[in-house]
Amino acid sequence: MCDLCVMNAVKSKMVSRRGFLQSAGKVAAGATVIGTMAAAPAIAAGHTTVTDMTHTLHPEFPTYFGEPGFAMEQLAAFADSGFNNNRLLVVEHTGTHIDAPLHFSADGASVDEIPVSSLVAPLCVVDIAARAAEDADTRVTPDDLNAWIAANGDIPDGACVAMHSGWGPKASGEGFRNFDGTAQHFPGFHIEATQMLLETGAASIAVDTLSLDHGISADFATHYAWLPTGRFGIECLANLDQVPQSGATLVIGAPKHQGGSGGPARIFAMV
Repeated sequence: MCDLCVMNAVKSKMVSRRGFLQSAGKVAAGATVIGTMAAAPAIAAGHTTVTDMTHTLHPEFPTYFGEPGFAMEQLAAFADSGFNNNRLLVVEHTGTHIDAPLHFSADGASVDEIPVSSLVAPLCVVDIAARAAEDADTRVTPDDLNAWIAANGDIPDGACVAMHSGWGPKASGEGFRNFDGTAQHFPGFHIEATQMLLETGAASIAVDTLSLDHGISADFATHYAWLPTGRFGIECLANLDQVPQSGATLVIGAPKHQGGSGGPARIFAMV
């Protein structure tokens, strides 16, 4: 599907978060999730290391639509002014960034309205890297989640469930978008896995690729299922190969601009 077609498909499907919750009969469930997100999250104890989970943002960083999403203009230089100062121009969904509920709903919470308590989260890493190396269109499935649970226990309340597909090192080149002239090819969450996670207390999902949905998605099923319920997403997470499947605590430095649908974030994991 062409980029313009994708953009039109998104516009035609934008929904009201309230309407979504009511039509799905999940108002009570949504309230439970918000209550869980507002509570103090379970934080792993005994941290000894801190791992940066954020890609460095620069003008050539790959974006979903292939257009530059970041620019920096120097306004003052130390040699001339005695201080340095730059003007930044940033598309919200560029680099390692947050998808707020508002990103895929008409009236969901904006990025500044995400409860700060949900920005410190137990990290659950679901590793599909071996499969993704053979199939760029693979997705996280309920079987992958069940395997994680069998090995690590239940998904904690307030958790961030992150897909590790091995895509992070590709961020320096065209392989990150993996565009074949018609569509992009990279992993994401299968809608059935997303629906399974909606039954847990997880507050966010994350990927090391450009989208919560896999690259060839034409309907953004995971975005539309996840974000309108009040939860948020993280895209372009880095260094997931450097943290354990469970036991780490993710600290999400979300931006706080009024009415934002998301934005670049500094994210790190304490292990």
